[in-house]
Amino acid sequence: MRTHSFLTVLLWSSVFYVVHMTPSQKRTNKHSHSERITGLSESDGKTLHRTKRGWMWNQFFLLEEYTGPDTQYVGKLHTDQDKGDGNLKYILTGDGAGSLFIIDENTGDIHAAKKLDREEKSLYVLRAKAIDRKTGRQVEPESEFIIKIHDINDNEPKFTKDMYTASIPEMSRVGTSVIQVTATDADDANYGNSAKVVYSILQGQPYFSVDPETGIIKTALPDMSRENREQYQVVIQAKDMGGQMGGLSGTTTVNITLTDVNDNPPRFPQSSYQFSSPESAPPGTPLGRIKANDPDVGENAEIEYSISNGDGSDMFDIITDKDTQEGIITVKKHLDFENKVLYTLRVEATNAHPDPRFLQLGPFKDTALVKISVEDIDEPPVFSRPWYLIDVDEDAKEGSIIGQVVAQDPDVAKNAIKYSVDRHTDLDRIFNIYSGNGSLFLSKPLDREETPWHNITVIATEINNPKQSSQIPVFIRILDINDHAPEFANYYETFVCENAKAGQLIQTVSAIDKDQPPRGHKFFFELVPEFAVHPNFSVVDNKDNTAGIMTRRNGYSRSKTSTYLLPIIIFDNDYPIQSSTGTLTIRVCACDSRGNMQSCSAEALLLPAGLSTGALVAILLCIIILLVLVVLFTALKRQRKKEPLIISKDDVRDNIVTYNDEGGGEEDTQAFDIGTLRNPEAREESKMRRDVIPETVFQIRRTAPLWENIDVQDFIHRRLKENDLDPAAPPYDSLATYAYEGNDSIANSLSSLESLTTEGNQDYDYLSDWGPRFKKLADMYGGEDSDRD
Repeated sequence: MRTHSFLTVLLWSSVFYVVHMTPSQKRTNKHSHSERITGLSESDGKTLHRTKRGWMWNQFFLLEEYTGPDTQYVGKLHTDQDKGDGNLKYILTGDGAGSLFIIDENTGDIHAAKKLDREEKSLYVLRAKAIDRKTGRQVEPESEFIIKIHDINDNEPKFTKDMYTASIPEMSRVGTSVIQVTATDADDANYGNSAKVVYSILQGQPYFSVDPETGIIKTALPDMSRENREQYQVVIQAKDMGGQMGGLSGTTTVNITLTDVNDNPPRFPQSSYQFSSPESAPPGTPLGRIKANDPDVGENAEIEYSISNGDGSDMFDIITDKDTQEGIITVKKHLDFENKVLYTLRVEATNAHPDPRFLQLGPFKDTALVKISVEDIDEPPVFSRPWYLIDVDEDAKEGSIIGQVVAQDPDVAKNAIKYSVDRHTDLDRIFNIYSGNGSLFLSKPLDREETPWHNITVIATEINNPKQSSQIPVFIRILDINDHAPEFANYYETFVCENAKAGQLIQTVSAIDKDQPPRGHKFFFELVPEFAVHPNFSVVDNKDNTAGIMTRRNGYSRSKTSTYLLPIIIFDNDYPIQSSTGTLTIRVCACDSRGNMQSCSAEALLLPAGLSTGALVAILLCIIILLVLVVLFTALKRQRKKEPLIISKDDVRDNIVTYNDEGGGEEDTQAFDIGTLRNPEAREESKMRRDVIPETVFQIRRTAPLWENIDVQDFIHRRLKENDLDPAAPPYDSLATYAYEGNDSIANSLSSLESLTTEGNQDYDYLSDWGPRFKKLADMYGGEDSDRD
């Protein structure tokens, strides 16, 4: 027979009562053994004994948040194999082993090393075994047991939100739900009342209440008005332990807003209003604003204004300003101070969106009286009609009155009015008006055919206040008279064939008339009396404003008469009868057998006896070619005769004059006839430069003749001064030769014959100081490298 030993766990209950065990693992044995579980009873701590039928393990309980001075004792591991000689070693593994739970490996005592929190972990699963220190073998199989943490009330209820926001319509009934608040408690709801939460209201009474179990906030007072108070702050408390004394609690704040409903009608702050308007105010002019107050907000405060009655309901209107909810009174029709000076209106303000639930509170509208006075202003003259239409005969005489316009001052003063014609509408000044009575008369004759209508503007102005004026259009229609004679409608090119037969129609003519008789045109055609019986042609009136030209004999000859002139008289039927004579030119032409024209000119008669058409064209081309050659020859000849720009060696510009004759100076009278210089008559007339064409031909300024025998030097200086001061002198460089050497020059010799030896030392800068006539020399000799360049 085999004998089994068992591992015993001794549990010291921290609540000092016998621990009831729930089986978690079972081992059976054929032999019953006694297992001893040691614990402290509530009274005397007696050792309890029980007999078990097999191997049983329990789940153990341990209080959380232990605050004692020593570690919390959990229990003791023991096996029957332990003889107390220290040969066995107890080992604990599983959740928290070694950290939260420690075991004395010699005695098997288990302690909780730290304070435990059920809210962090409420269940620990551990495994225990006993090992022989010498052999290292387990003397008992590994056993598993559970430690549960008993909850204590160490967590207060917490709301899901620190602050709640809710709204409810005003005027709600008592008990209307507003919002539900929720608080949670982290303690164990299955153990005691630590997690049982009860709600209560700390602030917000008597307006609101809260359900203690559900946390639903409800209204507690009837007919709460938003206009009296809109915002409420309610403080709700959640307390555990079922609300008993000593329970933990938490609070939250609920902000409740009463939303608006349309429970207030609009009300005018005053019963009557007074406005004024000038009589000249155009329709649509705003006169003033009125407003009815409605304590509601949003669409509940929207108001519609209307005019319910009053003697001014047709003259004025009222519209609603959607932004300000004001009623704007406007002018509907033109006002007239002279007609009515005071109007009375009854204005009504009504809610645009009434709420049927509150209609029993009274009518949701209000009325007010509005008085509008009309102010008199100085108005412009008013014409008796909006426009005038005047009919005038075309033959009306100048100065005759054709019509009248009438205007008057609408004001009480009835100021005098003068009339005038706007000349921008009558540029030809055909019409005029008497300023005193507005009678229109003609200043020039009329012509309907030129202008059948005249549209002018007449101005009426107050004499005392010229700023007050008004205009009126006057339409003048010119009535037609029969003053134009009819005439041919077109220019007719009529021909008759040489082989024409008598009674043959050769042309149909019609007429036009610039006049427009009311009954329409009616024309009559006939030959002039001198040709009443025409031997060649006749005119047949077709009675439809046309006439036919008929032949009266057989055959016509171009060689005898190539053209016939047929005068025809055209009459109209209006009064007075107008007529005109039109001459129809009829040519005699050669025609084929079908009557189609082939040739009408007399030239065709000469062609058989003369040259052909091709020969005539060739002769004409030859003549044209000869004329072109003559023109070209003449142009070339003229070009050859033109003189070149420079034909004389006397032109000193860009020319080198070489001479080997040195004059004898002033004393030499044989080399040059100085008398030429002394005689002004012998001077050559001024000539224009032929190489430069001046833009303006200057008038040659003639100086007074010097008949006296004066010194030549003085003569030259005078001429030099005249040229310097002459405004007509050409602006280009020129050389005037006077053939007078004069005294020594301060520039010494200008010859380059001796410049080879002194060129390096010669300074020509002084040439720049001699004036514009030496500018060319200064530019040529003044630069350092001018010659080298």
